[in-house]
Amino acid sequence: MNTAVNQNTIEKKVSAIIVAAGTSSRMHGIDKQLLDIGGKPVIARAVFAFEKSEIINEIVIVTREDIIENINDLVLKHGFTKVKAVVKGGDTRQKSVFNGIAVCGEDSEYIAIHDGARPFVTQDIIKNTVEAAIKYGAASAAITAKDTIKIADDNNKIIRTVDRDTVRLMQTPQVFKKEEYINAMKTVPNSELFTDDCQLLENYGKPVYAVESSPLNIKITTREDIIFAESVLRSEGND
Repeated sequence: MNTAVNQNTIEKKVSAIIVAAGTSSRMHGIDKQLLDIGGKPVIARAVFAFEKSEIINEIVIVTREDIIENINDLVLKHGFTKVKAVVKGGDTRQKSVFNGIAVCGEDSEYIAIHDGARPFVTQDIIKNTVEAAIKYGAASAAITAKDTIKIADDNNKIIRTVDRDTVRLMQTPQVFKKEEYINAMKTVPNSELFTDDCQLLENYGKPVYAVESSPLNIKITTREDIIFAESVLRSEGND
């Protein structure tokens, strides 16, 4: 495993924005951010990865207003020293991210946006994605599709087959120049409706580069994901 960090990368100021403002609607009453897996809440595992990374200077957690106190308690309990603030999210993902950016340090040059419900992001994934963003301007963790991809119409009639070698399944972190992200938010029409941060930069005319990640970097979205996450912890002896 290559964990060495380029010195040029260390010299850049990188703020991690952990987005945990979702309603967990597909979890049927289970709050995925505070869900305990292997003895730790999901979001605590996500935050810990960025706390541990030597290329992350500060962390901002964006969450629902009703669990801000819970998140603050977790920050204190786990001794997360890089967490600068826990702030209220907006009614869309882009608004939540923008609320996070608003409290980042003025000297922050890059933002690494990560889903609070992705507890298994690794040091290599963070490092490789940040370094790619510094090199190219914007980058996202992603995995290459393994299954055959079909395009279907509204009636589920298959129209065509996509070359899966060209398909990337997007994950987080997604890393961007902070200034460009802010400009894109201000100038791209209906940007607050985008559900993916890369989509914002794409519509701003900036290329985003995919960085090979891991299938284990899952997002906890359904009950089935909980079973898979617990299986990952057992198989790897992860704590």
